[in-house]
Amino acid sequence: MQIRRSGANIHSRKVTMVTCHRRPELHRRTIWNGRFEMPSVTPQALTRTVQDFLSEAAGAVVLENGAVAFDLAQSKYSISGEYNRCLLHLWSAERNSVRRVLEAEVKNGTLRLAVQRLGQARPSKLEICRERDRRSPTARRVARIAYEQKLRRMLDRHFPEFKVTRLTTGVDLEKSFGPVYARGLIRRGRSAFAVLGVNAQETQSSIDAALTFGILWLDVCRQAQAANVLVEGLKLFVPNGTSALVRERMANLNRDAAKWFLFELDERHDALVEIDCADRGNVSTRLVHAADDEAARARFRESIARVQEIQPNCEVSVLSAAEIVFRWRGLEFARARLGGIPGSFSGTEEVVFGLGAEERVLETSNEAAFSQLAHCLRDVRHPYGPRQHSLWRLRPERWLESLVAGDVSVVDGRLDNLWQYSQVPAFSASDRAMIDVLTATHEGRLAVVELKADEDIHLPLQGLDYWARVEWHNARGEFPRFGYFGGTELSAEKPLLFLVAPALHVHPATDTLLRYFSPEIEWEFVGIDERWREGVKVVFRKHRQTICNIVPALTA
Repeated sequence: MQIRRSGANIHSRKVTMVTCHRRPELHRRTIWNGRFEMPSVTPQALTRTVQDFLSEAAGAVVLENGAVAFDLAQSKYSISGEYNRCLLHLWSAERNSVRRVLEAEVKNGTLRLAVQRLGQARPSKLEICRERDRRSPTARRVARIAYEQKLRRMLDRHFPEFKVTRLTTGVDLEKSFGPVYARGLIRRGRSAFAVLGVNAQETQSSIDAALTFGILWLDVCRQAQAANVLVEGLKLFVPNGTSALVRERMANLNRDAAKWFLFELDERHDALVEIDCADRGNVSTRLVHAADDEAARARFRESIARVQEIQPNCEVSVLSAAEIVFRWRGLEFARARLGGIPGSFSGTEEVVFGLGAEERVLETSNEAAFSQLAHCLRDVRHPYGPRQHSLWRLRPERWLESLVAGDVSVVDGRLDNLWQYSQVPAFSASDRAMIDVLTATHEGRLAVVELKADEDIHLPLQGLDYWARVEWHNARGEFPRFGYFGGTELSAEKPLLFLVAPALHVHPATDTLLRYFSPEIEWEFVGIDERWREGVKVVFRKHRQTICNIVPALTA
């Protein structure tokens, strides 16, 4: 973006012209005496800009005055043009805001908007960021070096019988270690423990992922120190009040393979609290009731007919008694729900459409835009569509999920196609989990299917997390009571766990992580053909027995 200042004097008022070369639609604005007289962004241009920007941003946030105002994973937005203005409407369960957009620019991974509050003349800034962590690289590096020093002092103070022989935040991409985690080794005679910590300035997702890298670091230490000491286990340090998800996952690791310790560290007061991970009877999770599919479809039959007239053969899924969703190849593009009528206790049906966090109420005035979206999905999102198109690449896991949910027997012949639930909510104190596919075998044994379309180091522990929640609810007989599996008697056996990914997109660390799972978890890794969009075909399988016989024994 360039700013050109005109020397001309028009009625003694200074003119500032701002030109955006990135997109011709976002072309020009005029400032008269510091006031914006004309919007330079059209709703259509801004909609395309935001959609393109967010297509590769699963965890985007909206910043206003430097603070996070909206998390787009849990918020919605709409863009409209009224009275020749481009309006951006953002809302969530906590707040609601409307801003007039004057200018837009993408720079350094951030969509920067010049906006006006309604009723105010002075413009302000609104930023949409792909990542929640907005610190500069220098600020991150300084915080991590400072934490490394704090961790060393804490280890010396709280574990005086051990000697810190190594501590680093250095990058080792060959072994999948970045600078987020401080990792080291503490030693006492011929006994040692791997150590890994994460500071309080990192994102919650980085803290939740600490156990993945802790297991890998333990394995690296065991290999490097095999001739010198016995690395008994892992001591993992997370910030105060952030350990809930890590604790649930650590409770399901193999205690014969390693000793697992979890601590919460209060950096400000140098306080250390050990978290008990041995007690599996304290899983903080709750299940939502299964919706009555037939009743919901009957309630929304007019909305279903309206959408399917424009997008025939689309997927219709019931979310609740008051909401259904429409998807194309797994990608959600519309919803039907019961909306309230102002001044009345009754409700009325409304259809909203949009991709991702975008949401617009379907009206006569925008039916053409909805039809255009549906037509574009049909043209682009199919197995042989243009691979570089954002709609073809968007949400590949949901595409894969739609294929597996249509025929779960492609994953394993024991699975019964009569029962399958996709995107099952299972809430916990620290996380809103969505189980990809929940199903059962012909004998009534529950099975969790976790899917990844791309290489993901976190696949094993995410699957473990969902397995633990399903096992918890099944042990208490909650699935039949909450309306799942049509009253079928489910087996009391612990659930099966299936991890599914394309054969050439399996992270190299997957086998190492799976070796440390509890032996009571019966898992299977299923590698599928890379051309899964044309049809899911299994090319290899791995079972627990094939890789778990080389876990180091805990003997001196």
